[in-house]
Amino acid sequence: MPKRSDIKSILIIGAGPIVIGQAAEFDYSGAQACKALRDEGYKVILVNSNPATIMTDPEMADVTYIEPITWKVVERIIAKEKPDAILPTMGGQTALNCALDLHRHGILERYNVELIGASPEAIDKAEDRSKFKDAMTKIGLGSARSGVAHSMDEARAVQRELGFPTIIRPSFTMGGSGGGIAYNEEEFESICKRGLEASPTSELLIEESLLGWKEYEMEVVRDKADNCIIICSIENLDPMGVHTGDSITVAPAQTLTDKEYQIMRNASINVLREIGVDTGGSNVQFAINPNDGRMIVIEMNPRVSRSSALASKATGFPIAKVAAKLAVGFTLDELRNEITGGATPASFEPSIDYVVTKIPRFAFEKFPAADKHLTTQMKSV
Repeated sequence: MPKRSDIKSILIIGAGPIVIGQAAEFDYSGAQACKALRDEGYKVILVNSNPATIMTDPEMADVTYIEPITWKVVERIIAKEKPDAILPTMGGQTALNCALDLHRHGILERYNVELIGASPEAIDKAEDRSKFKDAMTKIGLGSARSGVAHSMDEARAVQRELGFPTIIRPSFTMGGSGGGIAYNEEEFESICKRGLEASPTSELLIEESLLGWKEYEMEVVRDKADNCIIICSIENLDPMGVHTGDSITVAPAQTLTDKEYQIMRNASINVLREIGVDTGGSNVQFAINPNDGRMIVIEMNPRVSRSSALASKATGFPIAKVAAKLAVGFTLDELRNEITGGATPASFEPSIDYVVTKIPRFAFEKFPAADKHLTTQMKSV
């Protein structure tokens, strides 16, 4: 189907300041999205609080606001610019959380603005740890034994059931901030307190230890006609327990058998369908027990992510650009693949005959007080 003609102007929410867990990869995706949508004739309004980015250059968007990314500020921009749609999937966790706040406060309804790229329901289902776990159980995929807590008492009750070590993951945070691995009561108390403060919904997922399991990621793109393609499989050299952003990663995955790869491929597509990501790129993370081959789904990001930038660079497939065009109604078979000079459609899965490696860089010299032990909270820059 051709692009939508009922949308004339689109507000893109940026990622804000460069912080650990959210860096230049979102500037890369946001800049690609601005170009792609302007090429298609849409008016692009951009809000980003970081002036030191390429996407805030004057020629990138039709209108640029360098303002804090909070729902109250974005509401004022919506009231002034009256966009037809908002694209929140290019600005990392900051943009997704802002879009959810706009939805919860009734702003989208009041100004008749549509979220494109990901619906509020899909974002909530993917980012809310308990809803995501229920969704995985529904489609028959394994997830770690876990419990959800909204207070310290609930957290202690879950921990007693699971034992030590336990992994603590706050909901709706970026780069695993506020989370960690607890080996004893003291660590558990401090990580849970920090996690409850870090999560905007004061929600923690406390799960069984998967330390030492192999970790993989699948970068998937889906369009509204339900065409799904795997852009790239990524394997983490470091086992579970080290955040993917802190791990040396290799693309494509090296130690999967073809059967394991096909199972993981089908599972990642089923995850997108169940969560309800109708268009655009998503990242699904898996863990495999090296002893018995048990596979579980760790989480999924219903947006362009850190791994999307790596997959784009590794394969040459411009995920952010394609995701932006899919959000306005195109299907994969209508878009041409730039790598082949337009000879093939974007619905062809990229295949590569080389290996791409990403090595993290740490700047502990700038943060002398920081704990240098690698955990589920991202620390590389």
